Amino acid sequence: MEDSFKHKGLRKKLVDEIRNKGIHDEAVLNAMNNVPRHLFMDNSFLGFAYVDKAFPIAAGQTISQPYTVAFQTQALQIKKLDKVLEVGTGSGYQAAVLCEMGAILFTIERQRSLFDFARILLPKLGYYPQFFYGDGYQGLPTYGPFDKIIVTAGAETVPPLLKEQLAIGGRMVIPVGERQFQVMKIITRNSEVEYSEEDGGNFVFVPLLPGLSDQNRTNP
Repeated sequence: MEDSFKHKGLRKKLVDEIRNKGIHDEAVLNAMNNVPRHLFMDNSFLGFAYVDKAFPIAAGQTISQPYTVAFQTQALQIKKLDKVLEVGTGSGYQAAVLCEMGAILFTIERQRSLFDFARILLPKLGYYPQFFYGDGYQGLPTYGPFDKIIVTAGAETVPPLLKEQLAIGGRMVIPVGERQFQVMKIITRNSEVEYSEEDGGNFVFVPLLPGLSDQNRTNP
């Protein structure tokens, strides 16, 4: 769990690189400067932890490119104590950034190995989201509505159940499209029945899959 001066120096360089690519929200940049990304990665990739690229993690998934994490987080317009649903916990890195910014986070993951990894690691780093093992397509209707919803995998369409769990005035950031690439959609709920949508450019994510990776659903 070491976070050395070398790690911190590399992280600062990465944050400066992300800033130069157009991320301007200082709260996002500060959060990413405080979260030790190398602790979320497999040992074989530790030398690349502060390169602005995505890398493989367990269960055939990836830890997102830092710029992508910054872009999605900035697009959410996070305020302290926002109630946020994250669909796709993955390594837990995006969850850590959101917690660092003061979000009240509910995070859901369908891959058991990733769910177990993040649930152990994040509290060790001082982050305490509510963890759920389940189907991200369904969201968490019992716990909604949410001020913000972030989806960290590519969906062919926007899941209707997720839109319904968005609070009026809330924002959802979700990559939508085919497997080759997706368009980042930024969706705002304007009323009970009205939503507005804008495009945030092209990205590449692993696919958002329905169901669970095994048959047992567990909530802490």
